[in-house]
Amino acid sequence: MTAATSQAAPSRVSDEVVLQGRGLTRVYKQGTIDVHALRGVDVDITKGEFTSLVGPSGSGKSTLLNLLGLLDKPTSGTVAINGKPTANLSKAAAARFRLANIGFVFQAYNLLPVLTAYENAEYTLLLQGVPKPARKAKVMPLLERVGLAGLENRKPHELSGGQQQRVAVARALAGSPGVILADEPTANLDTATSEALLDLMLELNREQGQTFVFASHDDRVVERSRRIVTLVDGEIASDERK
Repeated sequence: MTAATSQAAPSRVSDEVVLQGRGLTRVYKQGTIDVHALRGVDVDITKGEFTSLVGPSGSGKSTLLNLLGLLDKPTSGTVAINGKPTANLSKAAAARFRLANIGFVFQAYNLLPVLTAYENAEYTLLLQGVPKPARKAKVMPLLERVGLAGLENRKPHELSGGQQQRVAVARALAGSPGVILADEPTANLDTATSEALLDLMLELNREQGQTFVFASHDDRVVERSRRIVTLVDGEIASDERK
C-alpha cells in the first residue's frame, strides 16, 4: 500500500452534478414518537469531489448517505443520480441502478460469510456479468493494494476486523463506480491501515476522477477531504470547501 500522508485530495472537481438531493426529509417512528433524522436538506455532489459529511451522532449524516445511495427512501424530497430522477424506481430497478453507478463501504463490512475474501471482492463484478478472467485481473491487484495478498482464500471469520474492512473497500472499488459512499470506513482500523486506505482512495480520486463521499467522525478522513458538510439535528449547519 502507499505510504501514509495527510495531504488533502487534489482538486479535480467538475461542474457535473452526480448526486443531487432536494428537500430531503426522513422521519422514523419510535413507538408513537416521530424522529426527524433529516429536515429538508438540499445538497449537490459534483464529479470528482472528496467530501466528508460530519456532525455528532444522530445528526443525520448516515441517513443522508443512505438516501443519496438509494439504500433508503426519503419521507419527502427527491434524489437524482447523474441527472436521472430516482423517486419512481422499484426496489429491483434501484438495485440495478446502484450496481451500475455506486460503490459502498459499510462500517459493518456487510461481507457474505460463506464467500472467501476474493469471492466477496469480486461479487460486484459477478453481478455485473464481467467474465471470470477479467474479474481475476481486476480483483487480485486490488487485494494486493489493500494489503490482503495471500489472504484471498480466507473467509470473513478467518480475518480480523481490519482485514474484513479492507475486503469491503476492495469490493467497493472493484466495479469502478463513478461514486463511492463510505459510512465510517476507518472506524475499525488501526492508524496505519486507515491512512493507507485513505491514500489509496485519494489516488483513485486524483487519477480516475472517482467521487468519494464519507460519513465520518475520523479526523484523518476530514483532513484529506476538500469539502466538509456539517450536519446538526438533521440540517446542514455549514458547507465549507478547502
